[in-house]
Amino acid sequence: MDACKRRGLRRDAELNRERIMTAARVAFREGGLGVPLEEIARRAEVNIATLYRRFPDRESLIEAILADRMTEFVEAAEAAESADDPWEGFAGLVEHVCGMQAADQGVTEGLTTCFPGAALEAPRARAMAAVDRVIERARRTGTLRADFTGQDLMLIMMANAGVLGSTRGAAPQAWRRLIGLILDACRTGHAGLAGPPLPPAPSDEDLHTAMLSTRPQR
Repeated sequence: MDACKRRGLRRDAELNRERIMTAARVAFREGGLGVPLEEIARRAEVNIATLYRRFPDRESLIEAILADRMTEFVEAAEAAESADDPWEGFAGLVEHVCGMQAADQGVTEGLTTCFPGAALEAPRARAMAAVDRVIERARRTGTLRADFTGQDLMLIMMANAGVLGSTRGAAPQAWRRLIGLILDACRTGHAGLAGPPLPPAPSDEDLHTAMLSTRPQR
């Protein structure tokens, strides 16, 4: 095969990959991570065999699509660490992450799902390490209730996912009220100061199991 033909084939493969990713990004945003791969291939105007040549399974496609969203999560968490006001840094982070979920159904599911590969789990771990520092900083100033943990942020995202699943079409801004109520309950000087201690937070292992159970099937 001559060099010109090889370059042409490589370019065709790159174009097919771009078309598949564009179609998957829209499909996941509209319908979540469980959209049939055949539907994505149809939207990309390629056959299913071509899709599988570029992405051998659903998880590899999800990883490619959500990589930049996980990067955004990392950047938001690390930026919150340097906010002038520790409470505003914490509250802004919660609102930002929940807003990411509201804007994209694939992100709604992806932020609360575990995947076995490192492509998404490594940036998630980096983001959660920054989240823990943001939380500790706000707790030290006395503006965030002392028993709030990183696991609680995961619970907030899971709760937000549930609300979005029920209201995305009929009341797409309902999530903002949920987050407003939660933040008010978390801030000392409001409900968080007067209320009784929270029940124990779920363990990392329990949350990991819960997130694995929501992983889309191949």
